[in-house]
Amino acid sequence: MSNTSSTTPTALATVVIYSGGMDSYTVLHRALREGLNVHALSFNYGQRHARELEVATQVCQQLGVPHQVVDIRAIHGLIDSSALTDATQAMPDGDYADDNLRATVVPNRNMILLSLAIAKAVNIGAGRVDYGAHGGDHVLYPDCRPEFVDAMNQVAGIANFDPIVLHAPYLKATKAEILRDGLAMGLDYRHTWTCYEGRALACGKCGSCRERLEAFAANNATDPLAYASTDQVNG
Repeated sequence: MSNTSSTTPTALATVVIYSGGMDSYTVLHRALREGLNVHALSFNYGQRHARELEVATQVCQQLGVPHQVVDIRAIHGLIDSSALTDATQAMPDGDYADDNLRATVVPNRNMILLSLAIAKAVNIGAGRVDYGAHGGDHVLYPDCRPEFVDAMNQVAGIANFDPIVLHAPYLKATKAEILRDGLAMGLDYRHTWTCYEGRALACGKCGSCRERLEAFAANNATDPLAYASTDQVNG
């Protein structure tokens, strides 16, 4: 199995931040396989790829997992400098790189979402919050780095009377390693949405699509999603 966070979970219940993407889909199933009482939590923050929320809802319905979609679009004006939240900006194409994908950083996103998930965990008596930060995001996204997760874990332990453990099981894993775990669990990734564009078909060109396709290629597997672009990484 892939690397896990250093804190040993003690909860019988957990809140999984579930975007509908590959990483959180795998994290969700890992928590279920631990035998935990899983509560999935998704957020509508005005993202262009809101289709991921539809996918998340369908999966939770199929699994019988309690699922809450929280509408926080009221804060859109605070985080609308990103290409993910501003449809007037061109979505950068190509593999993840600092020079062309900084535009996809949503200001303070994970701190906001984790704070709300921690509140829900306290509210329902869960002892843990799971989220899908992974090694491939470290270069570009500061709020997916180990030092951020460690700091938030410390805050989650003192911000309420009941301490919450922040669990990032793939913090030191690559996208390919996450997919390898999921494939070993028999997961069907047609029930995920990764593309930053919210269209009928995945674009195949944005950094998120490219990273996904490369993960499938690294595992000699075929991505079950349909893509609008034929310029794909072959598995």
